[in-house]
Amino acid sequence: MAQSATTPAAISSQKARAEPGLLADYATLFKLRVSVMVVITAGAGFYLASLASGISPFHAGLIQALAGIAVVTCGSSALNQALERRTDALMRRTSNRPMAAGRISLAHGLILGFSAIFFGSLYLAHTTNVLTGTLTLITAVGYVGIYTPLKRLTVLNTFIGAFPGALPPLIGWTAARGVIEWPAIALFAILFVWQFPHFMAIGWMYREDYASAGIRLTPTQPDEVFAARSTVIQSLFYAVLMVPVSMWPTWLGVTGHIYEVAAAILSLGYLWYTLRFARITRNPSAPESRTYARDLLKASVIYLPLLMAALMLDAKGRLLF
Repeated sequence: MAQSATTPAAISSQKARAEPGLLADYATLFKLRVSVMVVITAGAGFYLASLASGISPFHAGLIQALAGIAVVTCGSSALNQALERRTDALMRRTSNRPMAAGRISLAHGLILGFSAIFFGSLYLAHTTNVLTGTLTLITAVGYVGIYTPLKRLTVLNTFIGAFPGALPPLIGWTAARGVIEWPAIALFAILFVWQFPHFMAIGWMYREDYASAGIRLTPTQPDEVFAARSTVIQSLFYAVLMVPVSMWPTWLGVTGHIYEVAAAILSLGYLWYTLRFARITRNPSAPESRTYARDLLKASVIYLPLLMAALMLDAKGRLLF
């Protein structure tokens, strides 16, 4: 007699088919989409620094730098999920992450994370320069050792976490030039300021999830009206600041005026979506408030690659292949 679809064996088989494989779990553990964005912004820094040095950005050094940065970034994500495995299990959007769901053990995640950070930083110090290896290690320590624990302690974690989050393009610059210079600081500033409307939108979209897990964010403050106002004030402050900050590379002579115009248009568009997001203060509990947050989030993830592309396309210097 054939087994019923509701027998324990059938249920177990269906569950096994539904669960992600190891490669898919690694992609989640390493936050692949976030890691790709880190590599892109680091690549932009390397590209611009190479042009400033009068050399082609397309050489083995680019691959070595991006490979090392990618490995450390993946290791940081693994350690982040190791520390947050219990918190992740409490939230709908993260409960199926491999460590939260128990598909990857704590020891497995820790070994991967520490190994990737250590060997990736060492590799960068050897193939690029000691400054780049050190900065990358500092970024990992800041993200895992400072920002991650603070998420359960203070709403200031977003501001503090923005520092390691903004370092990739500066690290890309030092990988090519070996020194921290004003154009690298301008790239850092762009990433630093961009993060606030982006993360405020995420925080508002998932504030119930974050609150239930004890994550301290501006959007998760108990007074809903105050939380909405504080979230909007911070988002608007940084969206307005984004306009001059995005044009800083032109003022430093890194790009031509085509980029300056593109940056102004893109940043004003980012500001418009942030102003639209400000409507959440009218009725914070309305379903539309999540729509405004989602639209700002989409705008933020479109804005940054377009800004980086404009920056690279109008960069001053000669491409040598």
